[in-house]
Formats: sequence, structure tokens, C-alpha cells
Amino acid sequence: MSGGSAAQMEDAVIDSETLLDVLLHQRENRVGDSVYKMVQCDFAYNSNRMEGSRLTPEQTRMVFGRGEISGEGIPLDDILEAMNHFEAFDAVLDRSGDPLDADLLRSLHGILKAGTAQAKNPLYSVGDYKRYENVVGALDLPTTPPEKVEAEMEALLRGYERAGRHDLDDVLSFHVAFERIHPFSDGNGRIGRLIMFKECLRNGIAPFIVTDDLRAFYIRGLQRFHEERGWLRDTCLTAQDRFIERYLPLAESYAEAMAAALGGGPSGDGREGGGIR
Repeated sequence: MSGGSAAQMEDAVIDSETLLDVLLHQRENRVGDSVYKMVQCDFAYNSNRMEGSRLTPEQTRMVFGRGEISGEGIPLDDILEAMNHFEAFDAVLDRSGDPLDADLLRSLHGILKAGTAQAKNPLYSVGDYKRYENVVGALDLPTTPPEKVEAEMEALLRGYERAGRHDLDDVLSFHVAFERIHPFSDGNGRIGRLIMFKECLRNGIAPFIVTDDLRAFYIRGLQRFHEERGWLRDTCLTAQDRFIERYLPLAESYAEAMAAALGGGPSGDGREGGGIR
């Protein structure tokens, strides 16, 4: 995978306020067949699948809808981590405009691993930075030693926030640095991809879900980022194009319907800009 379309050569800028408003409105009003449900299930399935989950897309939707699945041989932790990913994504939506800090990252890790076997094992220090050496499962790369994680994460977060508003390249650079540090005992890839989604919303960039079929390209992009940044960028641009095509028209249609129902302008609350409340 290389190159990219002409449309991919510039960052895809969207009305992230409208997208966020739609996701939050559908969540709070428990809208059944919604963009919110689609994004939740697709994100949880793909991100967990990339890390070895055995759940199918249909089983993931069942967990989202009913908190249970049919089928045999599914580890309990796979079910718990699907449910936890739903909750972590909700936290990302609720805090999409917040600066990145260590407390947010630790909180997301605690949510993702809550109730799992790792949460019961002190070796994994769930909700906190790692205490023991670890490796990047799919990458042949060294990670930061535990005793240096706090300082390196503080420097990474401080440098990122100091830069102010970010573009896609900034988000990807942060993601690579985060994965190279690998601050948590497990779940770093999923936390990192949740953070990318959050930061895209925060900065008006079209968010994206790295789907399992892009895994090999994504891994290569992480491995070779400092040699050729285009590999990871092109992979994420492909994921971004898919997100725009699959979800944004539905979100925009929902926002327009809400605006019409509320009798406002394009925003539905009297504002000229996008968004619904």
C-alpha cells in the first residue's frame, strides 16, 4: 500500500463538532440503529481483533446490544475487553476536547482492563504504568524500561501539548512515540488507537478505525516510521477514507434531521455552524 489518491494528499478536515454531537446525542437517547453503535462495534471489533480477540463482528454487536453472546470457546476476557472498549470509547467522546495527560491515559487503561485476569494480577499494574519489561507484540523493537517510562511519557505529553493545534502527522508521530515507549503492561495498541481517534476529533481531523485487514500495513508503518513516514500515513489515510465514506454521510443526515425537527438552522439550536445539542 503506497501513494494515495489526490484527495489523500491533504488532511481530511471535517466538522468534528457535528460528528461528536451526533455520537453523543445518539448515545444519550439510546438510538438503536445508529452511527454511534456502528462506530462502537466496528472500533471494538477491529482493535481487539488486532490483538488476538476471537470475537466475530456479529458477536461484538451482540455484546454491545445485550451484554452476552452465543457460541463456544470464547475466552471471558475477550468479552470483557469488548465491553470495556465500549466504555473507553465513551470516555474518549466525553473527554475529546481535553488535553492529553497521564491521568487520562491511565484511566483509559484501567477501563480497558477492568475485571480481566490481568486486573487480578499485580504483575500487570492495570491502570498504571508498567513495572516490568515488556515487548511490542508484533514489532521487533525495544521498549522503554519501566524505570524510565514516567519521565519519557511526561516529556512526550508535554512536548505534544506545547505545540498547540495538531495535524494528522502530529497525531501519528505521537502514536509512534507512545507505542515505542509502550508504557503499559498490555493494551498499548488499543489505548494508542483510542487516543488517535480522540485527537482527530479534538483537532477537526476526520477520525479513523484501523481495520484488521490493514494490520500488516499498520505494523509495517510503525516499524519503519522513522525511515519512511508515508507508509503509516497512507495506511491511516486509507482508514480515514473508509470512515468518511461509511459513517459521515449517516452522521450528517442525522444532524440535518435533528436540525429540521428542532426548527433551527443548520445546527438545530439557532447557530449557523454545525452541531446539535
